[in-house]
Amino acid sequence: MKFKALIFLVFLAVFASASEVRAQSTLTPVDKIVAVVDEDIILRSELDQALSGIRRQYAGRENQLPPNDVLERQVLERLTLVRLQLQRAEATGVKVTDTEVDDAITRILRQNKIDFNQLQQQLLQDGFSLAEFRRTMHDELMVQKLRQRVIESRSDVSPSELEIALASSTARKGEVRLSVLLIGVPDGASPEQVDTARTKAEGVKKLIDEGSIDFTAAAIRYSDAGQALEGGDLGWRRYDQVPPSFADLVAGMNIGDVSQPMRTPSGFYLIKLTDRRETSKIVVTEFNARKIVVRITELQTEAEAKREIDAIYDRLQRGEDFEKLAKEQSDDDATAPLGGEIGWFPLEGLDPEFSELITTLKDGEYSRPFREATGWLIVKRTGTRQADRTEFYVRGQMMESLRMRKGEEAYEQFLRQLRGEAYIDYRLAKS
Repeated sequence: MKFKALIFLVFLAVFASASEVRAQSTLTPVDKIVAVVDEDIILRSELDQALSGIRRQYAGRENQLPPNDVLERQVLERLTLVRLQLQRAEATGVKVTDTEVDDAITRILRQNKIDFNQLQQQLLQDGFSLAEFRRTMHDELMVQKLRQRVIESRSDVSPSELEIALASSTARKGEVRLSVLLIGVPDGASPEQVDTARTKAEGVKKLIDEGSIDFTAAAIRYSDAGQALEGGDLGWRRYDQVPPSFADLVAGMNIGDVSQPMRTPSGFYLIKLTDRRETSKIVVTEFNARKIVVRITELQTEAEAKREIDAIYDRLQRGEDFEKLAKEQSDDDATAPLGGEIGWFPLEGLDPEFSELITTLKDGEYSRPFREATGWLIVKRTGTRQADRTEFYVRGQMMESLRMRKGEEAYEQFLRQLRGEAYIDYRLAKS
């Protein structure tokens, strides 16, 4: 199985399900409780299974992992947060069907170019049963649905917000690859707690600057961010997807730079600019066309509409002007007064059948009558051009980025609130 698939399975191992824990509690009476999360529990066996998955992921690179007690705490915190999300998902009526689980597994097989037997073999090698894998997949889909619900309810972007963002200096600067390291500060932290976190962040930055540890290893060892066990890597992001509090700082950094600690509501961040690339100009082929539409209505049957469109086609064949016939005969109120003119358009987003038709025609050619949802059409391609769509795509990407950013901030706040309201009792020392 490819490395990508192995990582995915390890990821699933970390997010073991509440149902699995309850099942294990009846089978392993000597199992110890390592955490109480509201009315639920996390067992030592579950934590050990997750830790084993992480250690397999870092086989040969064990020196990048933090000390065992720190790693245990990190993984337990992640398990706790997932457990809280599952509890909230169940309480708010989030459902995942067996079909959705089947579809998700099929996507994994397709993405990793493996068959079902290979998946089962890899699961057995990693110590999982297929039933456990399905339960874990079910819970992962539950969390995804909860996240989507929260994000959709809190990520509206107003026209003025879009225009302000487009006017910013970062709107067209391309993409950056960032890694982050967070020294967390709890909500309502005392000045002493804030000072302790700041001192720790400054100490980690000094270790990185001295070359005592690289950023990836430092993130794995010290970071409280969700990406800690991935070395803090956020992957490629457009500048407009970078949180506003980071954007100006990142814009002034060189590749390889690590920032000074930056205070945020979550704590102190160190940011590394791993790479940068510019956005290229986006040029697409656009077409211009005219159309004649004969609709099927309560007053005009399918057969009558077909006879009428065939008659129009015969007149075109005899040399009558397309524009004139469109004005006289077309049932499309929007284009008929314009001689059937549709205007310039790209293929993106069009019906596949219509796209294929337009691309097979030459400029000046018209199609045979063809059926579409509301009736019959004849289309004439009148022109082709190469158009710079960079501005159009920048606007679309900016809108998407603003929604994503708002959604991520909203979900981060949601998770902090979820954790703050929960009863959590860690019992690592007792296990």
